[in-house]
Amino acid sequence: MRIALAQVNPTVGDLEGNARLILDWTDRARERGADLVCFPELAITGYPPEDLVLKPSFVRDNLAQLERIAKAVKDIAVIVGFVDQEGDIFNAAALVCDGEVKTVYHKVFLPNYGVFDEKRYFAPGHAAPIVDFGGARLGLSVCEDVWFPAGPLAWEADHGAQVLININGSPYHYGKRAPREAMIGGRAADYGAYIAWVNTVGGQDELVFDGNSVVFDPRGKVIARAASFDEELLVCDVPTGPPHRPTEKLRREAEAAEGLELEVSELDVPAPSVGAKPPLERRLATPLEGAAEIYAAVVLGTRDYMHKQGFQKAVIGMSGGADSALTAAIACDALGPENVIGVRMTSRYTSTESVEDAGMTAEYLGMQLMDFSIEPPHEAFEKIVSPVFAGTKPGVAEENVQPRIRSTILHALSNKFGYIVLSTGNKSELATGYGTLYGDIAGGYAVLKDITKTTVYELCRYRNTLGPAIPERVITKPPSAELKPGQKDTDSLPPYEQLDPILIGYIEDDLSPEELVSNGHDPKVVARVIQLVDRSEYKRRQAPPGVKITPRAFGRDRRMPIVNRYSPNGGRPG
Repeated sequence: MRIALAQVNPTVGDLEGNARLILDWTDRARERGADLVCFPELAITGYPPEDLVLKPSFVRDNLAQLERIAKAVKDIAVIVGFVDQEGDIFNAAALVCDGEVKTVYHKVFLPNYGVFDEKRYFAPGHAAPIVDFGGARLGLSVCEDVWFPAGPLAWEADHGAQVLININGSPYHYGKRAPREAMIGGRAADYGAYIAWVNTVGGQDELVFDGNSVVFDPRGKVIARAASFDEELLVCDVPTGPPHRPTEKLRREAEAAEGLELEVSELDVPAPSVGAKPPLERRLATPLEGAAEIYAAVVLGTRDYMHKQGFQKAVIGMSGGADSALTAAIACDALGPENVIGVRMTSRYTSTESVEDAGMTAEYLGMQLMDFSIEPPHEAFEKIVSPVFAGTKPGVAEENVQPRIRSTILHALSNKFGYIVLSTGNKSELATGYGTLYGDIAGGYAVLKDITKTTVYELCRYRNTLGPAIPERVITKPPSAELKPGQKDTDSLPPYEQLDPILIGYIEDDLSPEELVSNGHDPKVVARVIQLVDRSEYKRRQAPPGVKITPRAFGRDRRMPIVNRYSPNGGRPG
């Protein structure tokens, strides 16, 4: 049997466009001689559709598109994700061929952690259809169902399913692919079945999906893999003979799955007759790892956030520092340098080196660069507030006037010409509140929102391996906001090599102060960092969305109350 995994990039809510996408890729699969093509989870609606599912008209329209797809499908079978309605609402997979929907599977396990909120929308399924398809017995499942060893896949395999199809919308974070593949391969070996695992690809708001669709044989060996972060039709031949089946392990898992009360149904669907097929060359894409993986994720997330909303051009404040340089490089790679406008906005505190570095970055990348001086409005604001500020010591209030002026210029360009403002702050700054509300924090999209400062430097060096982009001095000079004479980030924050491991431990791993100290961090630094993080929640709530690349990103992942008197340091935060 020839199976195609359509690793496609649908758009949430574009029901007609997604249906066209599905039919187009179905035609491609048919041309490749596939008997069956599998599309990702909720491919018709896009994933995740969130509260669109609560609109009855949305559910009806998505069902109409499923019917449209079914009527158009000929000489091939299609498995596609959609929202089903049978009294309750279900996250579902349909098998269609010969002009009709043959059977439907409802997702059993509904994730409700991290970025997932599926119990808000869907009811769990209780049916396990097994399809006899051209001599092979197929079992269907959706995403989370494969993560449970005593789950629907074990039940289907125990009832004779030889090929287990699992359709997914599995969001990316760095380092996720390898353990995910190890888990899926383990399931294939435990059940003695082939597993065809198809994932979506692309960006949706703060999420990005990495693709990396894969097929495992009954011994848990990868026999086909699609690319990372690219659309692809992965085609693989799967033998239809009886597989090796480790019956004892499967029996134990299937017995445990009895508690799910899944009702097995049997369905015979003749496979299309497509004639003789030339042998396939095995496709085993090399997955991206490390900095290359993170960089590709952020480029894809940025590109899709803009293009799916209809933005063509982006504007970026170019300070001459690493954050704005990396943001510019990502934007140029995502959109093309002709669609990126950099803006230098010098003040009395801007160094000659910063001016030169911003200019050299723009030259390397081939992007447009505009220049403004913020001195006239800066002086005007000083004059306006001087009667009230008289007799006080200059401090943060005076400094923050400057980034707010710069933000006003960027957003004026955005309003006038339809650009989107890409803010340049990183996760280390956002975590500690080291940014100006309505100043450098403001923007339409925060490209580096989930990237710590130390990772910013790592990505800068990686990007330079692809071609000149970021001057070496930008990477090596001490970072500074340049809002007062001689200012350095270390005036307000611990050095980033000390700060970032504490932030990762506290934010991503939920470590206590005692655990952080036991890991070798200075107790005073730990207490200070936790205080900065906890009292900056109100700023983060007002930050723009940005690409999620860590297991615990601000926004969809980590949701803390703004009004909050708990502090692990003891007493009130801040």
